[in-house]
Amino acid sequence: MTAAYQSLRIEKADGIAEVVLIGPGKSNALGPDFWREMPEALRELDADESVRVLLLRGEGTHFSYGLDIAAMLETLGPLLMGDNNLASERTKLLQLIQRMQGATEGLARCRKPVLAAVHGWCIGGGIDLIAACDFRYCSREAKFSLREARVGIIADLGALQRLPRIIGEGHTRELAYIAGDFNAERALRMGLVNEVFESPEALLAGARATARKIADNPPLVVQGAKQVMEYCADKSVEDGLRFVAVWNSAFLQSNDLAEAFAAFMERRPPRFHGR
Repeated sequence: MTAAYQSLRIEKADGIAEVVLIGPGKSNALGPDFWREMPEALRELDADESVRVLLLRGEGTHFSYGLDIAAMLETLGPLLMGDNNLASERTKLLQLIQRMQGATEGLARCRKPVLAAVHGWCIGGGIDLIAACDFRYCSREAKFSLREARVGIIADLGALQRLPRIIGEGHTRELAYIAGDFNAERALRMGLVNEVFESPEALLAGARATARKIADNPPLVVQGAKQVMEYCADKSVEDGLRFVAVWNSAFLQSNDLAEAFAAFMERRPPRFHGR
């Protein structure tokens, strides 16, 4: 049974798990509950063989306002503004940042594809989250901001590491240095999002339709494609080809492959079971 969370709602049906940001901070701001619960939820979903694809979205008017600074002050305050800035406090702050990184790392390392659907504002930590997803859609009114520099922080949850692979070095540096706002059209031009939908309702319908198409494919093949692409991201083409050849030598034979051939010959939709 899926655990009950304060900051998330998990909705699972027919191979699709929707991970819904629900607060409790204003506009799904990311507070202590989120940083504790998100890694746990992702570990559970990654291990759940009934789940084939994840859809990350926000409830309400916005995707997320990013870090809930007010809610995090009780934890961060003594480490940032205490009288004793000694090694023990620095070590505790390092450990806190690394624990928070577990939320974005969990998305990036999940074996299943993760699609983000963004509407309204996506600020700061929200950018870190969507950068860790496989790809992103948004609605026409969506607005984005890598805003950490405006509040005296270097983004430390993955955006600076992952965005260059998605939108390139130049765009990432501009967004990080200026810390300004940009709209859905620019997000599309940069390649941050794959598609822009006319409304939040159309966005959710489109994202769910894409998730359905992914879930209908052989799950182990889809997961294998993700792992091959992750491995090849910082490797030469030669290394990547060698890796995928070894991968297919090990995993190509399956019941799902036989089902794909049978469905083709019988001119019917295939039914894949991940075996």
